[in-house]
Amino acid sequence: MGSTEKLYFYPLWLRIWHGFNALGIIVLIISGLSMQSSIDTPVIGFNLVVKLHNIAGIIVTLSYLCYFIGNMVSGNGRFYLVKFKGFLNRLIKQSVYYSWGMFHGWDYPFPLSAKRKFNPLQQFIYVMVMYLVVPVVIITGIALLFPEIIIDNVYGISGVFVTAILHSAMGFFISVFLVIHLYVASIGKSPLENFKSIISGWHHI
Repeated sequence: MGSTEKLYFYPLWLRIWHGFNALGIIVLIISGLSMQSSIDTPVIGFNLVVKLHNIAGIIVTLSYLCYFIGNMVSGNGRFYLVKFKGFLNRLIKQSVYYSWGMFHGWDYPFPLSAKRKFNPLQQFIYVMVMYLVVPVVIITGIALLFPEIIIDNVYGISGVFVTAILHSAMGFFISVFLVIHLYVASIGKSPLENFKSIISGWHHI
């Protein structure tokens, strides 16, 4: 029976951020869906839902700033640096593994190491979500909080309407990402192995 290597992938600051961000995102999704329906529930009124959404948005914005700065000043940022040479081939190879090879006993194509915390597909998606989608959600959220800063018309369409649609679309994308993220996190020696890692900081290879 071989020995198990442990890598300290999740420092304390990253685990704290992950907790605040996860809680904030969940509140944003639930309150956002409630706001879309415009239904006043007997338990929580619509106005309170809006306030909860705004507060959660502020928390996620501040936590994102901490995450961004943390990646800049710590070694965690290096895991998001994409090497473009051969990247598409690596992306396809990882996708084939997830869709077929994983269910047929194939070896993991890109084993994790001290230099690689994400496989190519994870890296691509995390970069897209954390450095494109989330900033767009934050910027459009701030704009909707202060609609006077939004351009009145965009090609004859209300600027507020375009901003709201973009905000909702990116929010939906994050919702889908969350479901996939939880599913992929359950893949391992056991369904709870990766969840234990984000709590302890140590990832078992």
